[in-house]
Amino acid sequence: MLELILGFAGLIAGLALLAYSGDKAVEHSSIIALELGIPPLMIGLLLVSLGTDLPEIINSIISSALNHGDINVGDSIGSVLAQMALVLGLLPFLAGPFKVKRKEVMIIGACEILALMLAVSIAEKGNISQINGLFLVASWPIFLLLIRSATAKNVTEKEEQVLPHTSQRRLHHFGVAILGFVGVAIGSLIVIESVITLSSVFRISEYLISFFVVAIGTSLPELVVDLTAVRKKQYELAIGDAIGSCIVDACFSIGIGPLIFPIEVTGKLVMVTGLYAIFVSTVVILTLTLREKVDKITGAFFIFLYLLSYTTLGA
Repeated sequence: MLELILGFAGLIAGLALLAYSGDKAVEHSSIIALELGIPPLMIGLLLVSLGTDLPEIINSIISSALNHGDINVGDSIGSVLAQMALVLGLLPFLAGPFKVKRKEVMIIGACEILALMLAVSIAEKGNISQINGLFLVASWPIFLLLIRSATAKNVTEKEEQVLPHTSQRRLHHFGVAILGFVGVAIGSLIVIESVITLSSVFRISEYLISFFVVAIGTSLPELVVDLTAVRKKQYELAIGDAIGSCIVDACFSIGIGPLIFPIEVTGKLVMVTGLYAIFVSTVVILTLTLREKVDKITGAFFIFLYLLSYTTLGA
């Protein structure tokens, strides 16, 4: 009983630390990026998506080092599903409806689906070698370059001018961001140890716990950041992060751990959950492309797709 209580307590505390630390790290990093004149879409795709995926990235490295590959892949693929369906679905209910640009969604979405297909095709074989890890990590900047090239016209549009900060303020933002990154690393370690404990107590696959439970926690930074962005009418930043972070999950997050420490995974579970995540991603992108907005009807549909995973995949 004590082991069970400690496992749940550690999981909750670790996820809370991940969400808070990830939010602070991204918030202050974004302020610095905006000050340097980086457009919102690219901030969302590059900086914010990488920042909000820090929990998955650190989880990947630590779980791979501890030889728990299922935690790495389960968390990353589960995060893709949670971000594409649950996070995007909750936004119109929490921050109101907002519009999206068809061309941007089509381009970013196509890259996200391709990245996820690549990751699933590698992981379903049951192991991810260092070469596979390198291939996955290297594919991330390639997808970014493709998106940057295809959306260049939109990216160069005039943006709001951001008031310059003093050197002292910049140092403050940099310091808080670094502390946030440290908090993410600590929180990730706590979460991984808790998942291992709970998996042993309940005799449930580490992969499934990571896919259904840990993924929601590590997706909290995306929800917090995207919610704030939509409320501030920074819709491009929100979409860039929501979909862009899925590209990071599928490529960088899954690959960075095995790049250092090769892993073994439960290939059958990767295939089943990965195919469902690909299906949901495709439906979400098509819906956004056709409707060009995220309202409560769209949000409810996305949430339904996410909840459906618990009955179809968890059975």
